Amino acid sequence: MKISMRNENENLVEGRNAVLEAFRSGKTIDKLMVLDGCQDGPVRTILREAKKQDTLVKFVSKERLAQISETGKHQGVIAYMAAYAYAEVEDMLTLAQKKGEEPFLILLDNIEDPHNLGAIIRTANLAGAHGVIIPKRRAVGLTATVAKTSAGALNYTPVAKVTNLTRTMEELKKRGLWFVCADMGGEQMYRLKLTGPIGLVIGSEGEGVSRLVKESCDLTASIPMKGDIDSLNASVAAGVLAYEVVRQRLMA
Repeated sequence: MKISMRNENENLVEGRNAVLEAFRSGKTIDKLMVLDGCQDGPVRTILREAKKQDTLVKFVSKERLAQISETGKHQGVIAYMAAYAYAEVEDMLTLAQKKGEEPFLILLDNIEDPHNLGAIIRTANLAGAHGVIIPKRRAVGLTATVAKTSAGALNYTPVAKVTNLTRTMEELKKRGLWFVCADMGGEQMYRLKLTGPIGLVIGSEGEGVSRLVKESCDLTASIPMKGDIDSLNASVAAGVLAYEVVRQRLMA
């Protein structure tokens, strides 16, 4: 389901009736912002709909809502609507099975820049990954900027949003996948075997992969660095590691 947008912020839905209608019509809502302390009847109805869809809800100040609002008529509620509908993780495994390939998934931790997410989705498509998994919290969703940066890849590469990244990884391990995360302190990627059903975990440029997610990985991989700075942009790191997976699969 694609939503036509002319600019990045047109995925905002403002006002109680508009937000409620968005939920009830089945639109994909990434996040709901609600005025802190506002618990009247209409708002409680919206919160019930948000709970049904497992939508992330944030209670914020009047000043914060005013900063976000484009109309000034938010009535205490603003929803962020996704530019594309999310897939399920199971859809990715089914896609791999249909192609007769070992699953290759890319999992993102702490990626909050929409340009990075869009570029990674584009790389995922070109590298033959069967899907991208993002967490619900501390992560950008499928905004208009993400869709534009992906250069059409969102039409072909499923993206799933999960409540708990580590729990999802544990469930996928039971399905035969193993996980490698990008980390500067890891083993050089060329020395690792990156074949078979694999999940590649990428963290943000600043924070990297969070501790719990890293502990759930089977291996850590580092990218050789020859310059004077010590890190790559998250989307570039994802591309380098994804294509090492591609190279090793082609050589296997």
